[in-house]
Amino acid sequence: MATRDILRTLKAEHDQLRDLFEQMEATTDRAGKKRADLLGKIKANLLPHAKWEETVFYPMFAERADRDGLKTHAEAVEEHRAVEKTVLPDVHAAEITTPQFAGRVKVFGEMIDHHASEEESTMFSMARRLFSARERAELDEAYEAWKASPAAAAVSAMAEAKTGVKATVRKVTRRAA
Repeated sequence: MATRDILRTLKAEHDQLRDLFEQMEATTDRAGKKRADLLGKIKANLLPHAKWEETVFYPMFAERADRDGLKTHAEAVEEHRAVEKTVLPDVHAAEITTPQFAGRVKVFGEMIDHHASEEESTMFSMARRLFSARERAELDEAYEAWKASPAAAAVSAMAEAKTGVKATVRKVTRRAA
């Protein structure tokens, strides 16, 4: 059996998200139900992943990082912020059976792929030096437990609610303009 490693787990989740975005890209505007299902799966995979990185992994990484690592950390945090505050609410503000939705979700997928690729090539290679194999295994176990916890569900629900509020504000603002 392979040794547990949080970096392998996070990479596998990135790959799952890439696959879901590829499936979304293959849909047409008539596939409203399929798009809604895929968007639900994307969020169900993305939100716990992102919130755990933000609250556990990134702070631990920043505590140990040198200047280059801190720059990488700042970039990762900013990319998370951009998706949460702008991209995801814009996706939600678009009608799911429109070209606007297709375009916004494509940008969303491209941002996630870019972020994941950068994280894997830069942050994870640094993390292999900053965290021992044992620490990475312990983080993997802690992440698995956290994802199954009520806390993870609550954090994900809060993020989803914030996105919904922002999307509603955008819809109302666009109609009023």
